[in-house]
Amino acid sequence: MKLIRTLALCACALAGISASAQDLLARQAPINRKIKAIDSLALVKQIKAEKALHPAYSLYNNWDTEHVHAYGSTAQLPDTFRIDLRGFHMPTTHTLITSKFGPRWRRMHNGIDVKVYIGDTIRSAFDGRVRIVKYEGRGYGKYVVIRHDNGLETIYGHLSSQLVREGAYVKAGQPIGLGGNTGRSTGSHLHFETRVLGQVINPEFIFDFPNQDITSDSYLFIRGANMYDWQRKKALAALGKGEDLKTVVATNEKTTSKKNGSPMRYHKVRKGDTLSKLARKYRISVNQLCKLNGISTNKSLRPGQVLRCS
Repeated sequence: MKLIRTLALCACALAGISASAQDLLARQAPINRKIKAIDSLALVKQIKAEKALHPAYSLYNNWDTEHVHAYGSTAQLPDTFRIDLRGFHMPTTHTLITSKFGPRWRRMHNGIDVKVYIGDTIRSAFDGRVRIVKYEGRGYGKYVVIRHDNGLETIYGHLSSQLVREGAYVKAGQPIGLGGNTGRSTGSHLHFETRVLGQVINPEFIFDFPNQDITSDSYLFIRGANMYDWQRKKALAALGKGEDLKTVVATNEKTTSKKNGSPMRYHKVRKGDTLSKLARKYRISVNQLCKLNGISTNKSLRPGQVLRCS
């Protein structure tokens, strides 16, 4: 009888402990959910802060305030990327393009030149954050680089004055500079470039300056098919037929290389550079290097000089 009573008391005690434990867990559950909710809210706020601080941060992995072309590797470059062009503003009200995109004077002209006059207002094409505000005497002159929320980066060169600071967030249509004739320029104009991860896009594929409009509500960036009409038409036709994207990209890049002879590469001369040093670096002969640039083998190089190396 005593044994039965003892076992009954133990069972009651265990039941009480189990009930207390369940009650404790029940009280903790809402607390745990609340903590998780707070953590999730903090994470959402952090993500929003990152997006505001670095536009298109999911596409770009760096924020370089020193170099316009800060993306040496194309490993992170997507095969395709859809760029939303809505909410745009034309950089200038002028419509005359004085120099188009493409090879020019033995070097690549990676943008377009739009005729503007000194003091004309230049505006941001889209919402975004100012990445660079600098001066380059043998190149862009006074220039501004903006990374936009849609993943595009725009460059505004040869300004007479810059009206924004690095890190400032600007809205589409906000004044960011005044037209000018600074840097490597032969007359007042706006040099305008459009890029994604450093890869140039012919601005005329996106902006219709004569009609002061965009060409479409969005632009499909296709790796290796953003510079020339023949590239783009061929890639779009292949995609329209349902061809494999990897094959389209590879074929297009191969065709581009073949049509151009080889991808154009340029080098900005630094102190200590010599023709033989550059020839070794770019794996060509000194004679080939001189022929590409129309110079003699005994030519002295000056810092800041730009040479074509392939």
